[in-house]
Amino acid sequence: MRKRSWAEPYKIKMVEPVSMISQEEREKAIHEAGYNTFLLRSRDVYIDLLTDSGTSAMSDRQWAGMMLGDEAYAGSENFYHLEEAIRKHYGYKYIVPTHQGRAAEHIISQLLIKEDDFVPGNMYFTTTRLHQELAGGTFVDVIIDEAHDPENLHPFKADINLQKLEDLIKEKGADRIPYVTVSTSVNMAGGQPISMKNLKEVRALTNKYGIKIVHDMTRVAENAWFIKDREPGYENHTVAQIVHEICSLTDAATMSAKKDALVNIGGFLAVNDKELYDKACNLVVIYEGLHTYGGMAGRDMEALAIGITESIQEDHIRARVGQVQYLGEKIMGMGIPIVQPIGSHGVFLDAKRILPHLTQDKLPAQALAAALYVDAGIRGMERGVVSSGRDKKTGEHIYPKLELVRLTIPRRVYTQAHMDVVAESVEAVYENRSSVTGLAFEYEPEYLRFFQSRFRKL
Repeated sequence: MRKRSWAEPYKIKMVEPVSMISQEEREKAIHEAGYNTFLLRSRDVYIDLLTDSGTSAMSDRQWAGMMLGDEAYAGSENFYHLEEAIRKHYGYKYIVPTHQGRAAEHIISQLLIKEDDFVPGNMYFTTTRLHQELAGGTFVDVIIDEAHDPENLHPFKADINLQKLEDLIKEKGADRIPYVTVSTSVNMAGGQPISMKNLKEVRALTNKYGIKIVHDMTRVAENAWFIKDREPGYENHTVAQIVHEICSLTDAATMSAKKDALVNIGGFLAVNDKELYDKACNLVVIYEGLHTYGGMAGRDMEALAIGITESIQEDHIRARVGQVQYLGEKIMGMGIPIVQPIGSHGVFLDAKRILPHLTQDKLPAQALAAALYVDAGIRGMERGVVSSGRDKKTGEHIYPKLELVRLTIPRRVYTQAHMDVVAESVEAVYENRSSVTGLAFEYEPEYLRFFQSRFRKL
């Protein structure tokens, strides 16, 4: 049977006009931004694929919920709606709202990590690793080796290598490992999922040594979709059921609700341990706000409660991941190298293979992201040596195996026509790839340098 077309499972009620400035203006804009797409002005961007964080379109029900904001300083009614939604759909017992995910990462790191601890996880994420380091810990990557190979077709490249994890526990001692970080839909690997089988094995291993699992659940619904699609035995489960089962295998969670949960701001820390919850409530007051609002307004908590419910609906998540797959397949069909299998939240261009004339010290992913913007006003972001930062002992650049440009798709924002424009721009840059020149640092901040660094052309 011929493959049938599909359409987005929503109607458009409101539009935000965008326009593309001239190529001459784009060249000037990227130069003034120091060839860092984070430093571009939004008004100069045509299709914005910088991130899916806080850039999704909210539904009519979410906007209606915003009108029900209870902005009481303490005991907001919206907090209890949010608490109910998290308990129902994720299963965690205690919830501390935060302004976004990195605040939850900070709190859990301060509460659980001691000086000279080691925190294993399935590939690092920039803010997570930094909070762990600032608390005195050292992140250790225990993801399977396949995750570092963009051409490997392993269906669950976020799986943890159990031997690596147990070797670390035996070498360092369980008392120096406060928890294992398990990310669903691992960002830095290209939006790759972890399997339920592997997560169950990790749970059994950590139980053996009395070690907690902290779940980075930013894109848990997307991971659940891949389990439903790829893992035998789950094809007849709903996404909601799979999400709940994933969460049940962990002890705590940090959530940047600006991704899966379809809101423009917000997050939370969720735990099952009452003593840990009490400590988190005490700490959140210092950095965020009272434990019943954290860093969120009542109206935003209401939108989040509704967004959680919408995020696990089958039609929504099928179309969300489907749009990413559509763009990825179109780019692959042009013979352009990307991370495979195609991930859940974006298409990751393989800058090493696209720009083989640029060695990694010439920052090929940063250069490729800038070239895409100049071509068609498309803003992506670097995920390579710039994002990896420097070795804190030697001060040298960390050169990861993956040198990528992430084209991240906001949820419910763009149409298939936008995806066609993006693919054609990628093709145009690829055809003229020999003209892309390398970059060098001109300004580099101490922390999370990819956000604010400036570069110059070599």
